[in-house]
Parts: sequence; C-alpha cells; structure tokens
Amino acid sequence: INAEYMGKMQAAQLSEAFIATFLACYQDLVDGKTGLIPEDSLQPLATLPELSTLTATPDAQHLGQTVVLKLNGGLGTSMGLEQAKSLLPVKAGNTFLDFICKQILHNRQTHQQVHPIKFMLMNSFSTSEDTRAFLVRYPDLLAPDLELLQNKAPKVDVKTMNPAEWPASPELEWCPPGHGDLFAALMGSGRLDALLDAGIKYAFVSNSDNLGATLDLTLLSYFATTQAPMLMEVCERTASDKKGGHLARLKTDQSLVLREAAQCAKADEPMFQDIAKHKFFNTNNLWLNLPLLKQAMLRTNGMMPLPLICNSKTLDPRDPTSPPVYQLETAMGAAIAALHGSTAVVVPRTRFAPVKTCNDLFLLRSDAYHTTPDFRLELAPGCQAVVELEPKLYKLVDSIEALAPNGMPSLVKCKLLRVEGLVEFGAEVVIEGTVTIVNKSGVRKKVEGSLKDTLLEL
Repeated sequence: INAEYMGKMQAAQLSEAFIATFLACYQDLVDGKTGLIPEDSLQPLATLPELSTLTATPDAQHLGQTVVLKLNGGLGTSMGLEQAKSLLPVKAGNTFLDFICKQILHNRQTHQQVHPIKFMLMNSFSTSEDTRAFLVRYPDLLAPDLELLQNKAPKVDVKTMNPAEWPASPELEWCPPGHGDLFAALMGSGRLDALLDAGIKYAFVSNSDNLGATLDLTLLSYFATTQAPMLMEVCERTASDKKGGHLARLKTDQSLVLREAAQCAKADEPMFQDIAKHKFFNTNNLWLNLPLLKQAMLRTNGMMPLPLICNSKTLDPRDPTSPPVYQLETAMGAAIAALHGSTAVVVPRTRFAPVKTCNDLFLLRSDAYHTTPDFRLELAPGCQAVVELEPKLYKLVDSIEALAPNGMPSLVKCKLLRVEGLVEFGAEVVIEGTVTIVNKSGVRKKVEGSLKDTLLEL
C-alpha cells in the first residue's frame, strides 16, 4: 500500500520531504496510534515569560534577517466562502489580505532598513490563483518567491486503506494536509535553503485571519537572544477557551508539549479543561530560528515528526453518500515537542483576534474593534463585547450581511448581544449592556434605535 501512495504522490510531483511526512502519518493510522497524551505524563506550567516584561532591547537590524509568513491556505468553506478566506472584506472595505499587506508596508516605511522585512504567503492549491490575482494591487510586495505552495495529501479510503479514487472528479482525491505542512513545504521546495542563503534567520508565522498577529520588534529581538529553535506565543486561558488545546511540560524530559482536545482521554477531560491548572493556550503565532530548524529536520531525515490528526469525511464533501475517507493532517504548533529547547511567551489578547465564525466577523466589523496606526485590529479599550447569533440562521457570511444591510450596529458598549430569529438592524442602531433580540415569526423584522440591558421580542 505504501508503494501505491508513493506512486500517486510522485506522479503529482510532491517532494520527498512531504512524501516521508505523509507516510509516517499513514503508518500511525495503520498502527492505530491514538496520539493521546495522558494527564499523569504532564507537568502544568505555573509561569512563563510575559511580553510586557521582556527586557530585550528592540533591534531593527533583525528585520533584514526575518520573513513574515502568513498561512493563507484556507477557503473559509464553513462560512460559505468559495475563495481564499483572506479575501473576505473585514472593515471599511479592507480584506484580511489588505490589512496584512498594509501592516508589512507600514513596517518597512517605519524602520527604513537597507534590507526590509521579507514577506511570504503559504497558499494552498485552492487559494493560490485568487490570492496572486488580488496582490497585483500591491506591486511593492510582488516578489518571485512571495508564494510558498502548501502540499496536498491523498485521501485514504476507509474500507480498503488504499488511496481514495474518484475518477469523475480526480481533484477530490486530495485534501490539504493541515498547517503542520509548513515544515515539509519549506524543506521540500528548497525555500528553506534559499532563505538561509539570502541571510534570513528568523520566520514569524501566523494565520491570515488573525489581524492581531503583527511583527513585534521586542519579541523578535528577545527571540534572537534565546537561541531557541521555536518560540510559541501563548495567551492565558479563560472559561471560553477551556475546550481548546493547552501547553504543558513532559515530566520525562521537561520539554514543552502542546495537547489538543483530540489528544486527551475522556477520563482526563476535567483536568484538561481546568484553566487554573493548565493556564496557557497556543495562539498559532510562532517564531522559528531557520538555521536551527534545518539542523533539527536533517537529524530526522528531512522531515518534522508530528502527531497525526485524523479527520473522518466523505470523499465528495457535498455528497454524503460518497465513500467514507480519512483525511490525514498535522498541526505546526505540535512541533514544539520535536524541536527541543523551544520556548514560549505570554502575549496579550490583542495579538489573538482570529475569525472562525460569523459571530467573530460580526464583532470585528463593528466599532467594538478599531484599526491601529500600524493596521492591526484591536478590541476597543474596556470593550468586552460577545456576539451570539442563532447558529442555524447566521452560519454563512451572506446571512450576517442580511442582518446589517444599513451599516453595523454600535457594539462598543455592548457586553452580550444575542440574536434569535430573522432580524435586520436599521441605520445607527446602538446596543449597550446585555441585549437579547427574539423574533419567532419566521419573517424578518427590523430593529431601530438604541437598546440597553433588555430583552426585545419582535
């Protein structure tokens, strides 16, 4: 079976680094490896260095040795999008990608280095064309090596464990391999060597839908002094984060490890979700020391050993009667366990503002978030707004545009906005405190004026 997978991937001209990574994941699947990390193997982290108290002196010379790499492989299909998620308008007509480009250009303009900060996007086969067409409007960022192309992984037929086949639409035989593919993509494409040859020592990697993740010069300068192969930005967990992964140390060798929900046994769930015990979660903002990364990967035959994430799907995601398949993925944050000597720093929530749902997008588009001079989106001072839109009605982007066709309501003084039923906000609506709006009629109804600490039944 390995030969079949190897032949399929070689025919698709995938690199040796990726093929080795995929086959290792496939072997884990065949061997029934669960990837579970038992609670009794972990030591909770009591404290970590905090960005606000780092004593490193910001040194702009490091900028010329750094690449900002944005993960841009997602389509946002869960929000009803059929193009790169980063091309979704977020604020004042600007898309995620507009903000990212403006952040990079602002950094270059501010620091005026002889060797300005380098910029790259890791696109997938689904986002490459749209993204490159969009970037024509930023000619200063168009470089021949702007794009790092994510690999594609063969889907696994559940019944036979062979490569899935779908002759009617052969492209459906492949899936994205998760952002853990970053390492195989860098090594297998030759891009890691090219960056090192160009004098690039450091990479700052983050998701394109997190507009709080800009290059912080103090953090870069601190990372340069640590000689760690990797630094992970973490935030303190709150009650709303308790089901997400956390960072800990392995008792055996004191190395850092990231434990995701899927790696937690049922019996360990209460401790996994104990935010007083396991305090820190991964923001997916990562810093890499590229010379040390290459050394580590060469020690493991040019691949990064990462735990398997196995997703059960149907071969055609739009056809529930199509054959069941496994999609094998890895997550880049898990590399903290493989890159010994890695470290972590606690950062404020302002560096973590991802958009995963229409609730997030609705809040980001409102005045609850403002644009900083360096083109970050930050929650307004003192604002604690939370938005809960009825999931069945407001899952897709189109639905929230129908919710606020006259402009966004003001949410800067809102604590919680809950919407149940079909609603349309009028112009200049103001929401303060905790407001619940309910419409059980099945016909869209309009909300006008100001609402404060109230239940409005339409």
